[in-house]
Amino acid sequence: MTLEPEAIGHLATLSEAADAVAAELVVRDAVRRMFAADHTLWSDDPTEISDRLGWIPVVGEMLASLDALRARCDALLVGVDHVLVMGMGGSSLFPEVLSATFGGAGAGPTLQVLDTTDPAAIARIAAACPADRTLHVASSKSGSTIETRSHLEWAWDRSGDPTRFAVITDPGSELGELARSRGFAEVFENRADIGGRYSALSLFGIVPALLAGVDARALLEGGRAALEASGPDADPATNPALVLGATLAAGVRVGRDKATFVLGREVAMLGLWLEQLIAESLGKGGTGVVPIVGEPLGEPSVYGADRLFVVDPGHITQLGELAAAGHPVLTVPSAPDAWVIGHLVAVAELATALAAAAMGVQPFDQPDVAAAKAATNEVLAAGGASTTVEPADTILSLLEPGDHLAIQAFVDPSGPLAVPLEAVRIALRDRYRVATSLGFGPRFLHSTGQLHKGGPPAIVCLQVVTSDPADTDIPGRSLTFGALKHAQADGDLQTLVARGIRAARVDLEDLLG
Repeated sequence: MTLEPEAIGHLATLSEAADAVAAELVVRDAVRRMFAADHTLWSDDPTEISDRLGWIPVVGEMLASLDALRARCDALLVGVDHVLVMGMGGSSLFPEVLSATFGGAGAGPTLQVLDTTDPAAIARIAAACPADRTLHVASSKSGSTIETRSHLEWAWDRSGDPTRFAVITDPGSELGELARSRGFAEVFENRADIGGRYSALSLFGIVPALLAGVDARALLEGGRAALEASGPDADPATNPALVLGATLAAGVRVGRDKATFVLGREVAMLGLWLEQLIAESLGKGGTGVVPIVGEPLGEPSVYGADRLFVVDPGHITQLGELAAAGHPVLTVPSAPDAWVIGHLVAVAELATALAAAAMGVQPFDQPDVAAAKAATNEVLAAGGASTTVEPADTILSLLEPGDHLAIQAFVDPSGPLAVPLEAVRIALRDRYRVATSLGFGPRFLHSTGQLHKGGPPAIVCLQVVTSDPADTDIPGRSLTFGALKHAQADGDLQTLVARGIRAARVDLEDLLG
């Protein structure tokens, strides 16, 4: 069984360009070179490529060691009702997919994810996850991510029971050393040659799956099937990764760089994982594919000529309307099934790497992320920053056809503001007929933040930051989570403005009004 992308209306105006990109990749022997870990497919310089290609062989390795890994995970669950994964970006988004897609369907404890510095969100998680009945899992490749280390100290301060703690990290990281010094119940060490956004089918995704009772074997079998269907011996005409990757790259060539993913309702959270994979891998050097996720389909008239649609075939009526209006549409089946999720993950990873080869970008680095982190540290060192709030209409008046409007909201991503922010996002799409996205800070800094700063310059960023009536201290630091959140917002806005990007902070009520 494979899940092959299928063109609707022969991809309309994109068909010729997609065929041309696919042919170029075949001439370059791109699929074989990717599977052979040939860094020259993307760059003569092996830096952050030759040590980032372990995500292909890890699927087979995980399957071979799955029974032993399951036993290690089962041993952690005695007396546990909740598993709380604390991570950012690639360490948190796939566990978010598992939590939202499978929820209470698994046989294991409830899986929750903490990937925000918003104090209200932290208080909500604390109330939902009693310390003595929660396994706290700190997940970080580097082991030094400021949010995750702060979350860990918060969790340790409220519990202090090492049998209720585990970490997932790379060998030799600071996080692993800390876990061992405190006697944590487990230290899971991943292959070091896997970047965060390509780590879903490694320990960073499979350990949370096992802890939550999700069918990890099916996830991995789906991934293995996708690797076989997309491998060097596959027919290029039906190779799902080649078809999708060529289509994404072709969209950039012809000005349809807003890849709009409309998935089935039950797997909608997979869009957040896709968003990071594509935005951070392809959004650099002034180019990129702009992933648009979580946006309900509208009438064809609200879309400009910059859209490419990748849609679950369940939206059959709207698909025909979009294709009839001249919009290229590719269907990719999705379902709340572990095998299907694993298959889609592997296809998307391969397709993104192939699209990068066609676009001439390096898919495994994130060169524009460090600037915002440095700016945050400068704000913290200065004791805060003074940021001007502008009228929403002022920044919205800067929108032009073909722009991407990115709403960046430093609020609780699961709090009461999420729904009205989604509603205003769609209202602005319909009013201005531009692609819109909604990112919650600081989560998006580890996801679309690279694209915002290094991708196509046709972007307008609209930032919202809420006050924190109640705050939470970060143990061991003279700092609160609220202060960290505000510093991250200030630092990111400063970085955007310094790069000449149309960006401003606006008042929440002004935006929602």
